[in-house]
Amino acid sequence: MSAPLRPLPSQTPRPCQVEVAAQGHPRSVDGRVVEAVREEWRIEEGWWSTACRRRCFSLALADGRVCAVYQDRRTGAWWRYGS
Repeated sequence: MSAPLRPLPSQTPRPCQVEVAAQGHPRSVDGRVVEAVREEWRIEEGWWSTACRRRCFSLALADGRVCAVYQDRRTGAWWRYGS
């Protein structure tokens, strides 16, 4: 099995709508059903300047697409990379 793909730093995230399952994992992204969570990671840095607190997911969607989403832990907003 190949390693999950993480977004490239040059990609610009876009706001998205995420429906969350009971355990906190995305169930759908912009109305597309999540087939599997491929990877989950957290980013917590910048306490000395502008704080960055994110919970990130690499997702396989039911339509065959792969995307990465993250929740800004400060605002609660969801953002998406990829298609």
